[in-house]
Amino acid sequence: MATTGDQRIRITEYLDLDLDRERWLCNRCDRVLGPARENYKRGCLLYDRDPREVHLPIVQGDFSFAPDPLWVRIVEFYCPGCGVQIETEYLPPGHPLTHAKPDEKARPAGRKAKHKPGRNADIVSRAEESES
Repeated sequence: MATTGDQRIRITEYLDLDLDRERWLCNRCDRVLGPARENYKRGCLLYDRDPREVHLPIVQGDFSFAPDPLWVRIVEFYCPGCGVQIETEYLPPGHPLTHAKPDEKARPAGRKAKHKPGRNADIVSRAEESES
């Protein structure tokens, strides 16, 4: 976990953002997952799951209530250092991986954030970013 003096904020249960060094970290093993200005998912191990493995059919037949792999894919992201599952995405086939990044406009220029581990950062999605 963070040492004294680190400016780390908890983004998700297993993902931290080191503000001093501007990088993504697994908060279980401190593995660097990549630069803070890039998608941390590039530093993760990926498992592209068949949705029928995760959501087993409830009934037999064409309408089994299991997701159709032609309509959805499940992508799981794992830390390459300790193997903890960091995130899961449900996406339409062919859709790029999503990326959320800290909102740099939320913090005054030249000031370091005073966040403590366990507090969430303000994040903005790429879709919200393009609207502004």
